Amino acid sequence: MIPKIIEAQRKLVPEMMELLHQRYKVLKFIEVAGPIGRRPLGQMADISERECRNLMEILRNEGLIRVAKEGATITNEGAAVLDTLGSTIEEWTGHGLVERKLGELLGIHCVQIVPGDCDENPAVKSLIGKEAAEEFMSRIGDGHLIAVTGGSSVAAIPQHIHSIENAGRLHFIAARGGVGDDIGLQANVIAASFAEASGGTYSTFYYPESLSAEAHEVFKREPTAIQMMEQYEQTDCVLHGIGDALRMAEIRNTPETECLHIQEQGAKGEAFGYYFDDNGNVVHRIRTVGIQTEQLQKVPLIIAVAGGKSKAEAIMSYMASAPRQTILITDEGAARDILAKIEG
Repeated sequence: MIPKIIEAQRKLVPEMMELLHQRYKVLKFIEVAGPIGRRPLGQMADISERECRNLMEILRNEGLIRVAKEGATITNEGAAVLDTLGSTIEEWTGHGLVERKLGELLGIHCVQIVPGDCDENPAVKSLIGKEAAEEFMSRIGDGHLIAVTGGSSVAAIPQHIHSIENAGRLHFIAARGGVGDDIGLQANVIAASFAEASGGTYSTFYYPESLSAEAHEVFKREPTAIQMMEQYEQTDCVLHGIGDALRMAEIRNTPETECLHIQEQGAKGEAFGYYFDDNGNVVHRIRTVGIQTEQLQKVPLIIAVAGGKSKAEAIMSYMASAPRQTILITDEGAARDILAKIEG
């Protein structure tokens, strides 16, 4: 609930809360994207360059940011202000209510929403990554084995991971084989990034998704594949993205006949090589040695990351059958559209 003093202030001086939210949002963007210049910051916050300059000057005078030639960065005092105001701002903007409502409607543990829309502002993906990093670091506890998928949303998380106490116990592995041609978005590379950022360890698992059925059957009997499947049975945490079904089929260079089948079956979302329809039913799956949906049910901590209004249907289709312990990190664009579709 919103503290009574904040509620009273909002009723007496409503413009004060709008100003507070604007400054909070600008400070939040500086924390995530800094060092950042005035023009890109204004674009992120959706304000004019002149407004941005005035806000930066106010924040600098209060000692909340530093402004140098390379751009603005947040100070320790600024970070403390964000931490103090976070829950209050969430409740006032209605994020808290929407988060709780979406969590209940999707039937998962909880939903965390960051400001903005990835479709309109790619920098918002970094906010999703930061929120996911904080959730991971606060919830991993005594967890040991962490499986991560590929994709740009998961790749945005490691940069916000800091050294974790007793990180030597953390071991990161790829949750699946390689997808697409961008090496930086492959699960193996992202697992290594997590290990480097946290101080943990990692192991690689190279398995292309374009193998024939015969080669796939042979590979499943390889010692490395058997070892990975055994590790998936012991996984303590999974961090994964959610893809648009047809877009993922395109990235995989899926044959046209197979793409048509995926479309005809009503596939909307994709995760772990599985394609889901509106009701969460698996309507297609690829040949891959990776974590299976039945293994996910036993994983204590699952963090899903996806944002942008264009991902709303994909997120809904996967969440229709997602494990109940799932934590979804998304943005306002996706969250509002999901809520509108469910209630509509």
